[in-house]
Amino acid sequence: MPRINPLSTVGLLVGTLFFAFSLTPSLIPRPFVFQGILGGLSFTAGYAIGTGLAGLWRYLQLPRYTGPGRRVLRWGVAIACALVAALFIWDAPGWQDSVRRQMGMAPVEGVQPLGVAALSVLVFTAALLFARLFRQTFRFLSGRLQRFIPVRVAHLVGTLAAVVIFWGVLDGVLLKMALRAADNSYQQVDALIEADQERPQVPVRTGSPISAVDWEDLGHQGRSFVTSGPKAEDLKAFFGAPTPTPIRVYVGLNAAETPKARARLALEELRRTGAFERSVLILATPTGTGWVDPGAVAAVEYLHRGDTATVTAQYSYLPSPLALMLEGDYGVETARALFEAVYGHWRELPKDERPELYLHGLSLGALNSDRSFDLYDVIQDPFDGVLWSGPPFRSATWRTVTQRRDPDSPAWLPEFREGEVVRFMNQYSDLSNAEAPWGPFRIAFLQYASDPITFFSPSIFYRRPDWLQPPRGPDVSPELRWYPVVTGLQLAADIAAGGAPPGYGHSYAVGDYVDAWRGLTGPQGWDARGIARLKAHLKRQQLTEQVQ
Repeated sequence: MPRINPLSTVGLLVGTLFFAFSLTPSLIPRPFVFQGILGGLSFTAGYAIGTGLAGLWRYLQLPRYTGPGRRVLRWGVAIACALVAALFIWDAPGWQDSVRRQMGMAPVEGVQPLGVAALSVLVFTAALLFARLFRQTFRFLSGRLQRFIPVRVAHLVGTLAAVVIFWGVLDGVLLKMALRAADNSYQQVDALIEADQERPQVPVRTGSPISAVDWEDLGHQGRSFVTSGPKAEDLKAFFGAPTPTPIRVYVGLNAAETPKARARLALEELRRTGAFERSVLILATPTGTGWVDPGAVAAVEYLHRGDTATVTAQYSYLPSPLALMLEGDYGVETARALFEAVYGHWRELPKDERPELYLHGLSLGALNSDRSFDLYDVIQDPFDGVLWSGPPFRSATWRTVTQRRDPDSPAWLPEFREGEVVRFMNQYSDLSNAEAPWGPFRIAFLQYASDPITFFSPSIFYRRPDWLQPPRGPDVSPELRWYPVVTGLQLAADIAAGGAPPGYGHSYAVGDYVDAWRGLTGPQGWDARGIARLKAHLKRQQLTEQVQ
């Protein structure tokens, strides 16, 4: 019967600490399934670090305890680890409630400690079996090689060979199968035409009978985009006066073969619909699936009483994380092609006749929108501004401005050179709190301090982030603490879990978009009472759409 190797004592100690830390609060509430997976991964990371340190200690031939009480010590450590884990699991719901209170959510229902513990054990067991299978493979290959080459060389070659074998299986077989299945699944969803979706009949919407883009080629998100949002009758009912239907142009991934061809098609649609005769033109970059936040677009359409046009082009039907990994360059290429086509035509128009031109993007859309233009190409004739919401940490402009912020401003709401060009806002502030006047070219960031997509960074695994320095964001739990490795895993779990209510995390509220667009574009004829009425109206619409 094969001998089962005992677990490392030091590994158990460090692993238990990491598991316990993983139960503490992070930026958004975590369902117990995500908490269980996070706990297992945190325990695995701690166990690996502890085992590695113990191995290094032995390799350096430092003193080790080998007395008669060694077995008793092992059992004592195991019992202590179990007690620490049980204590932290018991306190976990209270920590989660501290996050939920910040977001106005109800307390956790049910403790579910056994579910968290069981799932964590399963994740750790799977990781441990994988690691031991790798070690057995290495030992087998190294043992065979030692017949022909020196021992240390055999160990090195055996390790490299085992890595190649495992990587080939994981990346070449399992990962490709999973990605192929995901690609087929999302492609089918993208092609799905829902029964209640009717082709738009108004000529200012892409997919209408006179549109150059076929209804079927819009994709799932494109069809949703052009059929939703306010029409002339909706705006008339709200304002009590005739208003035009906002123009919405969307070019799906299947509408043309290349990004440049889709950009030319989008420009053709803009010219056909009279978009350059409107007062405001929005160039929106979608997320990975081709989704554009409906609240962001509806807010600016109401603020400017329908005298707007919004254009976007799809570059993927995969979720943003997969699109970023597999089609990152293609997303940038599409965003740049659309910008060059639209901006190139816009700059040729007389300055007193062309619309105000703004860029917008949420999440991955903000990242690709940031990469769609070069400041040196537009400096002679700049467009009017941008609104980027929930920008990922990889966004170059966001990262640079945040790092170079004014010394007295927090990382979660920076102030940059007194707000002359760049301004930040969140759900508790707007874009008007700046010392200097806002210039003709404006960059606005809408971000929440509790957004893990914005504030995750690889450096968080080994360094305390600036956004945790006091004062911290008002929507961040006061009980959140930074722990090496674990906090990075927590934020990764937050990104995967999502689930924050509108106005927190990565879920941007339509009311905040109203304040952002109002501050950026300066629409006329609005007072505090009118803005409050608009926010209430859009919130009711959003809730109605969610119920449907």
